[in-house]
Amino acid sequence: MLVLPHPFTCGVAILLALLLSGPTHAEEDNQGTYAGAMDTTHPAWFKESFLDFEEDIAQATAEGKRLVLYFWQEGCPYCNALVEHNFTQRDITQTMREDFDLIAINMWGDREVVQVGGREFSEKTLAGALKVQYTPTLLFFDETRKVVLRLNGYYPPDDFRKALAYAGKPGEKRGTFADYLANQANQADSPTKTTLHTEEFFEAPPYDLSLPSGRALAVYFEQGQCRECDTLHQQLLSQPIVRTQAKKMRAVQLDMWSDTLLITPDGRKLSARAFAHELNVQFAPTVVFFNAKGVEIMRLDGAFRTFHTQGIMRYVNDRAYEYEPSFQRYLGAYVEHLREQGFDVDIWSYDQSVSRNGQPVLID
Repeated sequence: MLVLPHPFTCGVAILLALLLSGPTHAEEDNQGTYAGAMDTTHPAWFKESFLDFEEDIAQATAEGKRLVLYFWQEGCPYCNALVEHNFTQRDITQTMREDFDLIAINMWGDREVVQVGGREFSEKTLAGALKVQYTPTLLFFDETRKVVLRLNGYYPPDDFRKALAYAGKPGEKRGTFADYLANQANQADSPTKTTLHTEEFFEAPPYDLSLPSGRALAVYFEQGQCRECDTLHQQLLSQPIVRTQAKKMRAVQLDMWSDTLLITPDGRKLSARAFAHELNVQFAPTVVFFNAKGVEIMRLDGAFRTFHTQGIMRYVNDRAYEYEPSFQRYLGAYVEHLREQGFDVDIWSYDQSVSRNGQPVLID
């Protein structure tokens, strides 16, 4: 078991260099290899923009559309999945082209931007101001220049369709996206009748999230009949590198549609359903991470694989957010440190995310 020192001091430029250079000289300098990065060619139907978003929103509104800002980065396999898994679905592409104008923003880019409200940014400073931690991140604007929906990370086609249905043409939906999903759940057979997956490190009820423990708190919002919940438990939490990090936290699992009562981190009594609504939990599973003081740090609410899942948990457990507010910079430094130790890193694998000589390595 390898124990890594922290904090990491190098930045995202190292990771970008890795993505561009690849593992060509790994055998010469004993560095581990790097795999899983995927470059993506964006579809021609993406909107070309001078990055004046007020003008873009006005133009989209005049055409009966809404503006979407799509933050991406080079080598991002999740961005590749969005393009090659979602945007190759005929109905999704048709909806995107008819109802939205989508503008691609490189989260590390230097193009000058005029954000809604007239403030000037570069692409990367805009990403920082908007607290973009994952790619892809998509922000959907309505005609009043308000963000009506934000998707952090990759969402598979079926979940992405629900997001487009909610965020589309104006005047058709009321309430939050969580309200919209709740109404859909009520109209269908309730998934809460299906037993959730269990883990031995989940706390038993009654749930008092305000209890002091000195550790981070992870609240797992899930539901029955949920393929991504199956993936979380069967393919991610089953991996020792993820499970080790998950067990370091207090962990509470909630059915996001249930009336189970709990005490919130700030001491209020709410149902699980009301707590999920208050936090604007949009999809199952969503894992919301709180620090020891009960303040939300970040959440895992996209379809991540092993390396990013354990990286997010490690970032929270190590309180790395206290010295590095950018999760992507932290992750880039983490990758470089692992490779310097001779470990191979695959950011797109479920079971070989960190390995040596083809064998998975448990990193504590």
